[in-house]
Amino acid sequence: MPTLNIATYKFVTLDNLPERRVQLLARCVALSLKGTILLATEGINLFLAGTETHINEFKAKLGDDPAFVDLIYKDSWSAEQPFGKLLVKIKQEIIPLGFPEVSPATNPAPRLSPQQLKEWLDAGRDVLLLDTRNEFEVDHGTFTNAKHLSINNFRHLPQALHQLGEEAKQKPIVTFCTGGIRCEKAAPYLLQQGFQEVYQLDGGILKYFEECGNAHYQGECFVFDERVTLDAELNPTYTSR
Repeated sequence: MPTLNIATYKFVTLDNLPERRVQLLARCVALSLKGTILLATEGINLFLAGTETHINEFKAKLGDDPAFVDLIYKDSWSAEQPFGKLLVKIKQEIIPLGFPEVSPATNPAPRLSPQQLKEWLDAGRDVLLLDTRNEFEVDHGTFTNAKHLSINNFRHLPQALHQLGEEAKQKPIVTFCTGGIRCEKAAPYLLQQGFQEVYQLDGGILKYFEECGNAHYQGECFVFDERVTLDAELNPTYTSR
């Protein structure tokens, strides 16, 4: 039976984290879902897989919570379950940067839709595309002429920004990552550091693939599960390097 894979996140102030964890864990176990859910006071980040019926039940129940009523999911399919186990964890940050004062929920950077980015690139607009992912992810594919900082962990991004140079602070910058969470946190940090015009690619590479295919993109997109990589049609390619 085909497996439905979902990914979503949201920066939103959360309370009662232990209770939320217990409820989510019990719900996933009852629905035979596998994957990872991270909870923090700054929000939620999840990757889950299961049957279409069980995934839809999970989505419906999670949407009953006012904090998660507007979650936007990225769906993709695989022939088998790509996760080996289920983890539901409470963390300090749902995506660690090491600067808790950066709050995308209260001070977000402007979002740029995939279609708008494609239009900019089609027109040859002078824009700096900043890949906020780890170096081994970039090796599998990235946007044409994108800049990356050769980091091995998202936490290293602040220390690597000097590579952009002072002139970059005056250029339009579009941050991007796999599904949007890292670029959504990186963009407001760049604004705090004096970069004048910074956008986040709404939904990341996977949303861009969904809406724009592989236009201006070279290669595949690495994902952190047994599918390894996805092509521009969001099909697993199991590529390893």
